Amino acid sequence: MRPPYTYVPGKKPHPTRDPAGHSYGSPERSCVAPDPLNPGACPAFQEGLDLFRAGYYWEAHEAWEAVWNAAGRRGAVADFLKGLIKLAAAGVKVYEGLPEGVRRHAARARELFEETRGELGETPFGLSVSALVSLCDHLVESPPAKPAEPAGQPVALWRLEG
Repeated sequence: MRPPYTYVPGKKPHPTRDPAGHSYGSPERSCVAPDPLNPGACPAFQEGLDLFRAGYYWEAHEAWEAVWNAAGRRGAVADFLKGLIKLAAAGVKVYEGLPEGVRRHAARARELFEETRGELGETPFGLSVSALVSLCDHLVESPPAKPAEPAGQPVALWRLEG
């Protein structure tokens, strides 16, 4: 289920720390160790993907951070997930109107995707590493302008290709 807003620092209540936040009082996410060959076996990964594709970048970051923790925070799988987390952070920076933050996070995400390709192959978690690298290159070269939020809802800025 999508929250009523996507968190942008300074614009809306913090989702977990502010009593008015959309996830205040919610239990911490937990998940099974992710399998890059079977992403459907990890509901938290799928939740992050759905949130990301809908423009909820902060919330996608949080979902994927739980998966990253379940992956042990080290190794190729964890590093690939960290790349997705950095890409989601770039989305938050777009909403904040901070192009240098977009560039920095996208550049680091690109490095992580390239570093893990050899071990994980071209489509870990059903996502194309080539498409992710291409997206990161585009964001580094030309970060998008801060979008207007129609009716306070997030805007999906880009797609993740499988």
